[in-house]
Amino acid sequence: MQPIPPRIAIVRLSALGDIINTAVVLQIIHSYTPNALIDWFVEEAFAPILANHPLLHEVIPIPLKRLKKTKSFSLLKEMIHTLKSREPYDHIIDAQGLLKSAIIASLLKGKVHGFDRKSAREGLAALFYNSTSSIPYEISVIRRNVMVITEALSIPFSEELISNKAPVFPIITTPLKNKKIAVVIGASWKSKCYPKEQFATLCNLLPYPCHLIWGSETEYNDALWIQEHSTNAIVTPKMSLTELVQFISHCDLTIGNDTGPTHIAWAMNRMSITLFGPTNERMIYPTEINIGIKSPSPVDIFHINRNDFSIAQIDSYLIATKAKELLA
Repeated sequence: MQPIPPRIAIVRLSALGDIINTAVVLQIIHSYTPNALIDWFVEEAFAPILANHPLLHEVIPIPLKRLKKTKSFSLLKEMIHTLKSREPYDHIIDAQGLLKSAIIASLLKGKVHGFDRKSAREGLAALFYNSTSSIPYEISVIRRNVMVITEALSIPFSEELISNKAPVFPIITTPLKNKKIAVVIGASWKSKCYPKEQFATLCNLLPYPCHLIWGSETEYNDALWIQEHSTNAIVTPKMSLTELVQFISHCDLTIGNDTGPTHIAWAMNRMSITLFGPTNERMIYPTEINIGIKSPSPVDIFHINRNDFSIAQIDSYLIATKAKELLA
């Protein structure tokens, strides 16, 4: 008689980079519990990056942004009904540590595990958990994501769980024929963005064509400007999240701001350089092929200064030198 598969719910609603940096846990869970049925509750805008993942049982889109925009009571009722009517879970893990994610987790049937009051991003979230993990907020976000989930499931944590990972998302397209560099020019805050003028300089210093990744009209206009002021930059077409994962998984190197598309390279075991101004290397998991370059400004991770535009102080020639060392 086959054992009953454990049902596991992961609540990690947003943002794109955090979802990418959490998804490594899927292969870790399956290496210890191959028959686990894992459901992922995610903000609906980011659901496509998890759709059809072979290690997920179901992806459940949560329309929080749409709720905030429309203030629709019927949509709220529908969401609550959907969450409460799901089958019970053996484990529910809030890997985000915010009030909104804790409330979503608490609406499901089963015991909820999350960060304790001192290590959750919003301490009040801990009031909704049945059990908690104490994980320092200042350590790498990827370690935090893995540690809270492995502790909830009694999986022994080791660095090898992360450093020896397979590509986090399936590769479904054929490799690109020519060498390419992906350049991610946007981010959620303006102060996290390397100036377009310096990106143009950087592209001219690099040995392979630079494909400019963009996600909004403003970023598209910046990409056009960079292309016009560089002999080595190409604006990519608009891509879906799935297409973006496939594109970056076949690029030789990704250079970009501290934002989701840049983190895809690490997830897919591809080379990357992440540029930091108001944030720091805590946002990545550095390896021999995944490095960060930080501006000179100090960072208080508990009080991020969104007016810190020091990323502009990173020398384009330094980035190019590091890129050539990796590509060599």
